[in-house]
Amino acid sequence: MSTATMTAGANNSPYRVLIVEDDRSQALFAEAILRGAGMQVEVVAIPERMMEALERFVPDLVLMDLHMPGTSGTTLTAQIREHTQFSHTPVVFLTGDQDPERELEALEKGGDDFILKPVRPRHLIAAVQNRIRRARVLHDSLHNNGISDRNAVTGLHTRQALMQALATQLLNRSPGGALLMELGNPVALRNRYGYAALDGLFNAAGQQLCGLLGQSAIAARLSDNGFLVVVRELGAGTLEGFARRLRDGIGYHAFQIDDDPLRLRCTIGYASFEHGFQDAGAVLAAAEDATREAHALPAGVAGYVPPETSASDGLLQELRDALAPGGQGLYLAFQPVVAVAGGDEAQFQVLVRMHGADGSVRKAADFLAAAQAAGLLAQLDRWVMERALALLQQRRAESRPVRLYVSQAPRTLGQDNYADWLQQALARAGVDGPSLVIDIRQEDAVVHTVLLQQFCEQLVPAGVQFCLSQFRSNEDGNQLLQMLPLGYLRLSSDFAQQPLPAALHDEMRVAIERAHRLGLQVIGQAVEDPQAAAALWVAGIDYIQGNLVQRPEQALDFDFQSAAL
Repeated sequence: MSTATMTAGANNSPYRVLIVEDDRSQALFAEAILRGAGMQVEVVAIPERMMEALERFVPDLVLMDLHMPGTSGTTLTAQIREHTQFSHTPVVFLTGDQDPERELEALEKGGDDFILKPVRPRHLIAAVQNRIRRARVLHDSLHNNGISDRNAVTGLHTRQALMQALATQLLNRSPGGALLMELGNPVALRNRYGYAALDGLFNAAGQQLCGLLGQSAIAARLSDNGFLVVVRELGAGTLEGFARRLRDGIGYHAFQIDDDPLRLRCTIGYASFEHGFQDAGAVLAAAEDATREAHALPAGVAGYVPPETSASDGLLQELRDALAPGGQGLYLAFQPVVAVAGGDEAQFQVLVRMHGADGSVRKAADFLAAAQAAGLLAQLDRWVMERALALLQQRRAESRPVRLYVSQAPRTLGQDNYADWLQQALARAGVDGPSLVIDIRQEDAVVHTVLLQQFCEQLVPAGVQFCLSQFRSNEDGNQLLQMLPLGYLRLSSDFAQQPLPAALHDEMRVAIERAHRLGLQVIGQAVEDPQAAAALWVAGIDYIQGNLVQRPEQALDFDFQSAAL
């Protein structure tokens, strides 16, 4: 039996290991060994991102470092054990600390094994395999005895159960609606009290919410401070009253965190099913839009209102004709993304253009708003993605690999079948996941964080990477860096202006440093002159993109090997 077959386990799926290790060389060592044994591996270098990675990747085992900046592996293990979903997930410590008291402490905090560095590859593989094999047997036993579709701590439904209920309700065209609740300020609370205390607070909020729902609604926790409520039977006219009752039930409740009394501001956006949503993704997008609006209102409650179509009939007809089977007018242009340190790796930003009826060339900014208002944005995004994948397939066949950054709207990514379609399209084209980088604008990502987290859960295992673009270092942007599994960061074009104001220069430096601490590579865009390029280079940028390098063209013939910045 091969090693890869051995790691398949009883349910015939590869073993999944989450490595929590701040030392890059140690993480790469363990990752290479376990991947070589046929396992799926993800590395977390920032302790604060562990819980997000745990919930997204759902590993069979956590390989935990003992000592990390600002925390310890035992503290993180205690956080893991507080989650019912991961109460039986093995945690194996891999450390060079030979103090037996440390080993005892690690095991008392919920660790399952303690491996000393340096470790032989065969020892590491065997330890991981044995622990996962036993854990899967336990999981199967629990599953066969029946697992509740509710969270044991909060009493709320699991996210999977809630999304199934939502899809069923839409399919049956039942009346009702969805409410997205956001509680407090998670960044400020986490900075003050720490992640473990914050998680306990929001679990308590979930328990309070569970008691408020009654028989007409079910709810699940979607993120640190986000809860989704699906309501049955209520019409649009009564949803706001229901939302206000939930707001008051949470907002006026006295919570405790580290013995401090605390009240949570509750912001709710709701969307009635009367709008005729096609899938759960569209419902979530609408609820997130409404929640974004609710943040700006004193009452903290807002309902979704469909956008009005403001584009001219002529422009929309041009777009519809171009998207029709065999249609003409749309085409792709490409702008190189060049490493400032040099290198011959070919990578391009994909841009969409449209020939107007008058012979003019329309940039994406000229028709994207019209596409969204007319409900054509998802169709346009898929058109772009299909052609990008075909190009990746062609270049792979020619032994001329390329990486493409493809912009997609969160609402498109959140469609019920889009993640499955993209996974299948990647497999059909034989495209390596890392050759595709999905580009998401910060402004859109803030509004649709829930959709993006769900989409990333499905695509990250396939190797697809993500880039947050038009980044500004504000509270929303910095929170997204913690919540999304990003590989790249594209700075706002504001940072390419010359002369660059001192405040923007400081913000740019902080943004680049933060990104590098998180292991992200940073792209400076819209670079038009050498002074802007020099400022970005001095600040520590990794890649430069803009007309200074090359204007967007339809051909991918830029000479990366000879490029000099």
